[in-house]
Amino acid sequence: MPAPVEPSRPDHIDGVGSCLGAPIFGPAAGPRALRALGLDAQLRQRGVRARWEALFEPSAPKPPHPPMPERLALVSNLLHDLADSVAGICDEGAIPLVLGGDHAIGAGTWRGVARSLAPRGKLGLIWIDAHLDAHTERTTHTGNIHGMPLSALLGVGHEALTGLPGPHLDPAHVAIVGARSWEPEELELLQKLGVKIFFMPEVQARGLPAVLCEAMTIARDGTAGFGVSVDLDSIDCAALPATTCLVPDGLDPQELVDALHGLRSCADLMALEIVEYVPERDRDGSGAGWVRDIAAAALGPTTAQLRQREDTFGARNYAPLPVVFTRGEGVWLWDVEGRRYLDMMSAYSAVSFGHSHPRLVRALTEQASRLALTSRAYSNDRLPLMLERLSALLGYDRALPVNTGLEAVETAIKAARKWAYKLKGVADGQAEIIVCANNFHGRSTTIVGFSSEAQYRDGFGPFAPGFCSIPYGDAAALEAAITPNTAAFLFEPIQGEGGIVIPPAGWLARCAEICRQHNVLLIADEVQTGLGRTGRLLACEHEGVRPDGVILGKALGGGLLPVSAFLANDALMQVFRPGDHGSTFGGNPLAAAVADEALRLLADERLAERAARLGEAFLARLQAIDNPLIREVRGRGLLIGMELDTRRVNARTAAEWLLARGLMTKDTHDSVLRFAPPLIVGEPELEWAAEVIEDALADLATRFPGTQA
Repeated sequence: MPAPVEPSRPDHIDGVGSCLGAPIFGPAAGPRALRALGLDAQLRQRGVRARWEALFEPSAPKPPHPPMPERLALVSNLLHDLADSVAGICDEGAIPLVLGGDHAIGAGTWRGVARSLAPRGKLGLIWIDAHLDAHTERTTHTGNIHGMPLSALLGVGHEALTGLPGPHLDPAHVAIVGARSWEPEELELLQKLGVKIFFMPEVQARGLPAVLCEAMTIARDGTAGFGVSVDLDSIDCAALPATTCLVPDGLDPQELVDALHGLRSCADLMALEIVEYVPERDRDGSGAGWVRDIAAAALGPTTAQLRQREDTFGARNYAPLPVVFTRGEGVWLWDVEGRRYLDMMSAYSAVSFGHSHPRLVRALTEQASRLALTSRAYSNDRLPLMLERLSALLGYDRALPVNTGLEAVETAIKAARKWAYKLKGVADGQAEIIVCANNFHGRSTTIVGFSSEAQYRDGFGPFAPGFCSIPYGDAAALEAAITPNTAAFLFEPIQGEGGIVIPPAGWLARCAEICRQHNVLLIADEVQTGLGRTGRLLACEHEGVRPDGVILGKALGGGLLPVSAFLANDALMQVFRPGDHGSTFGGNPLAAAVADEALRLLADERLAERAARLGEAFLARLQAIDNPLIREVRGRGLLIGMELDTRRVNARTAAEWLLARGLMTKDTHDSVLRFAPPLIVGEPELEWAAEVIEDALADLATRFPGTQA
């Protein structure tokens, strides 16, 4: 059995179904609705050790509301019970997740936390809210108690709210984020006490991450722990209408969730409170979804904990860079601590259309709700349309759909061999395929058998015969290697994993001529270079070459699904008969729908032309960097490699240096940094990337003046 994994702190949920302090009854139903929706199970699915502790549901006063003293007494009783429960959770070493109910409950939540923390020191608090909640029973304009909890926590107000057991909070360690609706008495009190308020215009001007970072400094500096209270009305009501007070021009919910990810690495986070969810206003369920996402962002496992689990329970066939991603949008990725990164890898070109492109996501979800899989024992209504579009786009008679690029390469190998036996007249079992040194076509035992990379072969033999390797970029070597048994020449127009190696000008055109002369198939592996990556639809087009067969993958699935294909004309594809080759998932309607939309996007957004224009400028910008670590910068379109002097620093170290600065790339062959952003990337992002690369390499050059990293 694997060694035990260090667990994260448990999270116990207190639901407080109260509207005692609110102007409407709606928030009272919030906690019970969230429990019925299985919030705890949803959080556990995201790695949060969540379980329900208690659900407090006091009787709601019926209109007309009782007098203020009576309502304060009811609230006070509730707050005592809540504070006791929260303090007990903290004393157990767990993190309370308190779900309201109206925000009046905050006066109980944070007194309970402060009571438990008192032997070690003060409690700091971040109050994320559209309102200041700093009225007293004397200054309130509405008589609603949910406008009083923060002043009560600071020791100002009615004894029913201020008299709970435990210390009051120190105003110097309290910060309000997102305020945009208040009354003069509240602001005057908080300013007199010295509470820091980040009003909404400042949040918009500086950005929520920067503001929240400063708020955390206020809440953490000089305290033994801190908490965060999120009133859902802090979020713009157009994005989240399921709350008590609908206030426009608030926080973007996704931006808030991204920023709250930074809390999970804070060992001094004592509690999280989320209040004023109103299920009757949550018609599409998105409000409950945001409650879940807020809680999961703040309380989920850290990078270290997740990497430990992967290392403990996963096979060690990868050595990923030290980051764990949780969300992607366009050209950006966010890690589980909320840091943002520019994606300069696009999953080896699989994410050419960017992360979660709305058109592709819509195609995926709509098709998934209709039909996802039948197997190829039957036809479906999506595959024929995709095959027609793909064949017409590339000018080939037929396409054979499979899942992964590896499967497409294996399909091409089978097609070439059978063509050699059935049509060329090669003796059975004697067909040969010529490949190039430094190739990367996949990792099946057949394919690694003709790899020149020793590690790819080590321990996986015996290997299939019938492959002959020649130097990449050497047309004379190709002609010399051809024999009467040669079926095909399998090549990459640019060797991606080999280090973004570009062959000499004219090489591919000469290879095509040689293959025609000797009746040898020319088969291009365009899994990483195809569909616009190099500035042309296919990289072979740069030399006007039309191969006999083309292998596509990665980008064809739009970054959402594994979708690949082998394309050829009837002269080659006719060798296949029913039963010769197949795949249960290959050509499934879900994959076909996404691939069809990806091909539409490619044309509609003119991504090949975009890659040509932006790639030329970005390549020139990188080539202009004057740094002794750089040996060469080469590429085509938005597929660029930067070769480093490994006597001074290896590419893995450089990739980690860039990652620390928010730029995500990957090393290949220990010497080359790979830059292949989504094709939707813009000029500002590329200029920022160039500046980061230049700065990081300048730093590395001073740190490694002449020694091996």
